[in-house]
Amino acid sequence: MKEKKPIISTNMKRRTFLKWTGAAAVPIVAGGVGVKLLVDRDPAKNPEIDDTPETIVTTCSVNNCGGRCLIKAHVKDGVVVRISTDGPSENLSTPSLKACVRGRSYRSMQYHPDRLKYPMKRVGKRGEGKFERISWEEAVETIASQMKRIGDTYGPESRYVNYASGNQGILAGRNMARRLLSMTGGFLHYRNDYSSGCSNVATPFTYGTNNTGSSYDSLLHSKLIILWGQNPAEIIFSTPYRDFLMKAKQNGAKFIVIDPRYSDTAITYADEWIPILPTTDTALMDAMAYTIVTENLHDQAFLDQFCVGFDEKTMPAGVPANESVKSYLLGEKDGTPKTPEWAEKICQVPAEKIREIARLYATTKPAALIQGWGPQRQAYGEQVMRAGAQLACITGNVGKLGGWAAGTGYYSRKSIVFPVGFTNPVKATIPCFLWTDAVERGTEMTAADGLQGADKLPTNIKMIFNMAGNMLVNQHSDINKTTKLLQDESKVEFIVASDIFMTPSVKFADIVLPGTTFFERDDIGTPWANGDYVILGNKTIEPLYECRNEYEVFAEVAEKLGVKEQFTEGRSMLDWVKYSIEQTRATIDPEFPTYEELKKTGVHYYKYDEPHIGFKAQIEDPANNKFETPSGKIELFSKALYDMKNPEEIPAVAKYITSWEGPEDPLIEKYPLQLISWHYKRRCHSTHDNNEWLEEAAKQEMWINPVDAKKRSIKDGDRVKVFNGRGELEMDVKVTVRIVPGVVAIPQGGWYSPNKKGIDQRGAANVLTSQRPTPLAKANPQLTNLVEVERA
Repeated sequence: MKEKKPIISTNMKRRTFLKWTGAAAVPIVAGGVGVKLLVDRDPAKNPEIDDTPETIVTTCSVNNCGGRCLIKAHVKDGVVVRISTDGPSENLSTPSLKACVRGRSYRSMQYHPDRLKYPMKRVGKRGEGKFERISWEEAVETIASQMKRIGDTYGPESRYVNYASGNQGILAGRNMARRLLSMTGGFLHYRNDYSSGCSNVATPFTYGTNNTGSSYDSLLHSKLIILWGQNPAEIIFSTPYRDFLMKAKQNGAKFIVIDPRYSDTAITYADEWIPILPTTDTALMDAMAYTIVTENLHDQAFLDQFCVGFDEKTMPAGVPANESVKSYLLGEKDGTPKTPEWAEKICQVPAEKIREIARLYATTKPAALIQGWGPQRQAYGEQVMRAGAQLACITGNVGKLGGWAAGTGYYSRKSIVFPVGFTNPVKATIPCFLWTDAVERGTEMTAADGLQGADKLPTNIKMIFNMAGNMLVNQHSDINKTTKLLQDESKVEFIVASDIFMTPSVKFADIVLPGTTFFERDDIGTPWANGDYVILGNKTIEPLYECRNEYEVFAEVAEKLGVKEQFTEGRSMLDWVKYSIEQTRATIDPEFPTYEELKKTGVHYYKYDEPHIGFKAQIEDPANNKFETPSGKIELFSKALYDMKNPEEIPAVAKYITSWEGPEDPLIEKYPLQLISWHYKRRCHSTHDNNEWLEEAAKQEMWINPVDAKKRSIKDGDRVKVFNGRGELEMDVKVTVRIVPGVVAIPQGGWYSPNKKGIDQRGAANVLTSQRPTPLAKANPQLTNLVEVERA
């Protein structure tokens, strides 16, 4: 029988990749959705054509994209030859889970020639990126011995699993590392996240919880929707969210988008775009509240019944006069009424426009003010989230169908059981953003630094697991400071990284583990915090090269350490997926499909008779449903914050606080432009930055307003230098009126790529950001930066 040859495209612009077969490398054509091979596929005319039929397998990516789209992998001879996705749906109870441009590019990621192919160990200086191939046996043995050595030498608090989100499935590698560390003495854990760090801490001081959102179908009843710093057209919180927004618009809802950029969301939905300077959102919110209150448009009955601290009559006992929200707005203590004219000087939104949107929000019922998480990633981001919640309460839009309570915006109805847990013997935790502090001065950290669960740490961090994440370098603030810290091997003695590519973070590892993609393992996908569906991540093909998922790797490490049976409980990854489904059926939803049923359909939609409304029970039946705050009510004034005795940075009511490296910082004379970054449609954080298809879809370039460009003789497409006291980068520039003057924006997630002089050439925004944490949450302030821009 004549040997069948691989089909090679005659289009030389398309790349040919390799599939590892164990004995030989077989070329794979890098085609995409809808791309046809340029050969005659009739076997009679071309006997070399492999006429094996395709098998379509539904699966789901579980990287850090909230979308969780439905991926249909077309598999032939063990190869994903193309992918397709979900079709349209006319029924929003079973909405379309159609993939965006990122989801449609996963085949390029799968067969990218730069995939990590086998385990490696570092042979050069840390960070040089010099490695040599080793066996899996050596990798496992080295990890096991270093875990034991460092734990025995310094104590369990010296071992740390870094914040990472490249895999958010039920068997994510970071949790497998934590599970094993817990079984062998414990580890230093972290709290919070980089996405909504300020909000996660601040919002509960108002509502007692971060579950302040409503289900998306509730928006079909809204008359006004304000998207404040939220960009769902690009950062996909849940795949159907955009369809619900569009249906709300078709139902007649008016949309206002408040953002320094004229975002894709503003283009798609907005009846009006309100441009604003970064870090000044709270000033605008305060002025809106001032207008509403002074024009008697507020819901006094709601405030009297459900809130603490709006005015003097609802203040907690023992607090002196003029500390209420109303007193602050009227300037009764500081002598500065928070008028629209006051706010205009700060945020550059015209005073009359502030009055207009305040009146519209107060008089249009119901109205939903939905806060994005970008505005709270700044120096005093805690205030932004409390001020948004304050506006929702002043207008009485909490607990109402079509309203929205603002704040963090999570909501929970049903999901699945994540069955593989851990119990850490070490009780000490740090804020995730301060891991570099714990490396440098962990033994000096106190409660003032966010240390909880212990009075002090007995050791600094000495060992780091970086599992499927690029936060070690690329996504953490002040890359130059971070890389210098990691290069010192006397500080962190051992770093393990798993990934599918040699990211900027993986270059700093001592042992590199080649991970699997979602095509190569069984898993379950759920959207971020919102959404009412579950997708089965079916294993589509066998892992390429010597790639292995972290669960199997840590099972072998566990065997070396004598705890394999305890670690695996006798289950494979597929067993854990099935167990998750069984437990979900037993404890959450008896109507949830069996594994066999879910495998046939690919997706399960939870069905409900009515929308979920955040705090509906508390508002409709307050006697039996208290808010989870100390007072049992919404705390617009927080006695807990007041007792911290730091009113300048941690006030008891939401206040505008002038930001360091904001528009009022004197440093603006030296670095006159505010720098922000945004979640780009061609990446999930930093995932996909090496995907050439997506570079064609959306180029990595910095936005600058024509006014600022003209001052610097910069033209569209120029190469520019962006710099401040922390670092310098070079990148191409887009001159556009879609960004407010005085502000520049770099899409976040570009891979740090320094030249020989150490100057980044890709536009890694964190070369320029600060490690100074926010005062209350100790969270990341990565949208608080002043820079200057010149032609390169």
